[in-house]
Amino acid sequence: MRFSQSVSRPDVMPTAVSRGFTLIELMVTIAVLAILLGVAVPSFNGLALSTKLGSYANSFVASATMARSEAIKRNAVVTMCVSADGASCATTGGWEQGWMVACKTTSPSTICDGVGPNWIVFQRQQPAASGFKLTETSSPTQRSLSFMPTGVGATQATLKICRATPTIANQQREVTLSATGRASAKKITSTTCS
Repeated sequence: MRFSQSVSRPDVMPTAVSRGFTLIELMVTIAVLAILLGVAVPSFNGLALSTKLGSYANSFVASATMARSEAIKRNAVVTMCVSADGASCATTGGWEQGWMVACKTTSPSTICDGVGPNWIVFQRQQPAASGFKLTETSSPTQRSLSFMPTGVGATQATLKICRATPTIANQQREVTLSATGRASAKKITSTTCS
């Protein structure tokens, strides 16, 4: 007689599928990422520079437009000048140290008479970031722009906005103030910034 014995087999466990990257896949991914960063970072720096230059140019145009409007509204001469402290006009330095829009008055009041020693300040602009230049290109250098009660600018001016350090960038902005008192900005390219 034969006895049959049943042999019990242990349950077969499905093998676990390992998930992850091989060393080669990881190296290829890092290489592709390095190439993409090498292309994107200079473009990002150029975009950031363009934005900053545009911001300074737009601020200057907005200040000139405000000065013109205040001159018409107050029927008085309104001045836009280089100002490091935002309280008085500077006699040295460039527009990168900041500027103000103001009118002269004989007493600290709200009436602009154009002859007094005091200033009524309408707007103050902070200094430009380190390395940026806002240079008035006409000769002699103008540190003050006046707007007549009719809105006409008493002086014409052209201002170049550029980055001088850490490297001179070829993209720049040029702001023009016409004899009629209107200000406009445009993109320019140049290899100098002074």
